[in-house]
Amino acid sequence: MTGETQNARDNRGPFAILFGVSVATALGNNGMLSVLPAIGRQIGIPDAMVAAIFSLSAVLWAITSPIWARQSDLRGRKPLILLGLGGFCLSMTLCAVVVSAGLRHLAPPMVIFVLFLLSRALFGGFGSAANPATQAYMAERTSREERTQTMATLAGATGLGTVVGPLLAPLFVLPIVTLAGPMFAFAILAAAMLAVVYRGLPETFRPAGGEPPPRRRAGLPFLGRGGGTGLWKDPRLKPFLIFGFLVASCQTAQTQTLGFLIIDKLGLTPIKAQGFITLAMAAGAVAGLLAQWGLIRMFRMGPRDLMRWGVACAAVGNAVVAFAPDYAAVAIGYAIACLGYGFARPGFTAGASLSVDAQDQAGAAGAIAAINGLNVVVAPLFVLLYERVGWGPFVLNTAILVGLLAYALRQAVLRTVNQAGPEDEATIAGLERADEGGV
Repeated sequence: MTGETQNARDNRGPFAILFGVSVATALGNNGMLSVLPAIGRQIGIPDAMVAAIFSLSAVLWAITSPIWARQSDLRGRKPLILLGLGGFCLSMTLCAVVVSAGLRHLAPPMVIFVLFLLSRALFGGFGSAANPATQAYMAERTSREERTQTMATLAGATGLGTVVGPLLAPLFVLPIVTLAGPMFAFAILAAAMLAVVYRGLPETFRPAGGEPPPRRRAGLPFLGRGGGTGLWKDPRLKPFLIFGFLVASCQTAQTQTLGFLIIDKLGLTPIKAQGFITLAMAAGAVAGLLAQWGLIRMFRMGPRDLMRWGVACAAVGNAVVAFAPDYAAVAIGYAIACLGYGFARPGFTAGASLSVDAQDQAGAAGAIAAINGLNVVVAPLFVLLYERVGWGPFVLNTAILVGLLAYALRQAVLRTVNQAGPEDEATIAGLERADEGGV
C-alpha cells in the first residue's frame, strides 16, 4: 500500500503537466474556432473556404497519428509530446501572422486563405504527435485500476479547454492585433507549456536494446491487420463507425456554421458579433460537459441509450436553430444540440470498444480518431449550403440525425450492444480522449 501511495505521489507532477498540455491545446483550437467566422468576414474570404481551413489539417491528423504512435515506441514518449506541442505552437503563431496580414489587406484574400490553410495544416501534420504519446505515457505510469480516473481526468482537460477557449478569445481581441490577438496569446501559452514539458516532464520509456517494437501498419489508422481487411469491413465495428462519422459530421457542420448564422441574424459587424458567438459556443460546451460529466453518470446510461437519446436530442436542437426567430433561440437550440452530441459521441466510442476483443482495441481507437478527423472535410459543403439557404444546413442535419435514430433502433449490432461495466471504463475513457483530438 505504501508503494502504491508513493507511486501516486510521483505521478502527480507529470500528470499535472500533461493536463496543462491538453488544456492549452483545447483552449487554442476552440478559441480559434470561435473567431474564425469574424476573421473570414473581415478579410473577405468566402464562408465555405473559411470552414475549409480546418479540413487539410484534419486529414493530415488522421494520416499521421499512427506514424507518430510508432515513433513514440521507437524514440520515447517525451520527444513526441514536445514535437506535438511545438507543432501546435508554430502553427498557431503562423496563423496569427497570416491573419494579421489579411486584416491589414497586405495580400489578396485568396493568398491569405492559402497561407492560412497551410499554416493550420502544420498542426494536423505535427500536432498529432502528442496525442498517442500522451496516452502511452499515462498507461506506462498507472495500474489498470488507476487508469480509469487518470484517463477521465485528462479527457476532462480537453472539455475544460472547450468551454474556456471561446470565453478567453474575445479578451485578446486588442486594438493593435485585433482578431489575430487570440492566436498570438494561445501561441505564447503553448510556448510556455513547451518549456514546462521540456524541464519538468520526466521520460519513462526506454526502447529495448536494439529490438524494434511490434510493427504497426503505417497509413490511415483504420487499416486492419493481416490480409488487408480494414476495420471499416469488420461487421463488429462498421455500424459504430458509420454512426460516429455522421454524428461527428453533423456536429462539426453545425459548429462551423454557427458563427456565420449569428453574424447574419444580429446584423452586426463581425467584431461586434464576436461576443454573441462566444456566449453561444460556451453555452454549447457547457451543455456537452453536463452530459459527459453529470447526466451519463447520474443515470448510468450505456452505449445503446446514449446513441439513441443523443441523436434525438441533437435533432431537436438543430430544428430549433433552423427556424430560430432570434439570437436567444439560436443559442438555446445550439445548447440542446450539444447536449445530444455529448451523449452520442461517448455512446459510439464506448460501443466500438465493447464490440471488439482486447487485441483490437488499438485499432478501434485509431478508427475512431480517423473519423473524427476526416469528418471535418465535409463541413465546407454545409457552409456552402448555408450561403444558398440559411436554414438548409440545420434542416439537413436534422434529417441525418433522425435517420441515425432509426438506424440505432433497427441495426442489429447497435440495438444489442452490451452496456459498459466498471472494467470497461478505462478503455472507454481512452477512446473518448481519441474522439476529442482530431481537429
